[in-house]
Amino acid sequence: QVQLVESGGGLVQAGGSLRLSCAASGRTFSRYAMGWFRQVPGKEREFVAAISSGDTTRHADSVKGRFTISRDNAKNTVYLQMNSLKPEDTAVYYCAADRNQWATSEIPALYDYWGQGTQVTVSS
Repeated sequence: QVQLVESGGGLVQAGGSLRLSCAASGRTFSRYAMGWFRQVPGKEREFVAAISSGDTTRHADSVKGRFTISRDNAKNTVYLQMNSLKPEDTAVYYCAADRNQWATSEIPALYDYWGQGTQVTVSS
């Protein structure tokens, strides 16, 4: 069992930056692939970025060059650095853990554990 807790969301102006953190419980964090997703009301959960146990990363086209996923296994934490934020980035952001440690899946159903989400609001 893995418990995930996101933090770092908030209100920011367009063009600004935020760094989201996701702290994981347990001693096997390094054996999980991790992902970030986002969701707005009335829409499906959308892939943002993922990082494998071996630090292979994947980013959605909509955030490439602006967002960066990283992980610190010593701190059991995965990060999402978000720069050049746009109003369309407004959403609840969720982190997720995948027991397939070498994957960087874009499919929410393939992830095994989810955090509660953190709100990111970008004003124009």
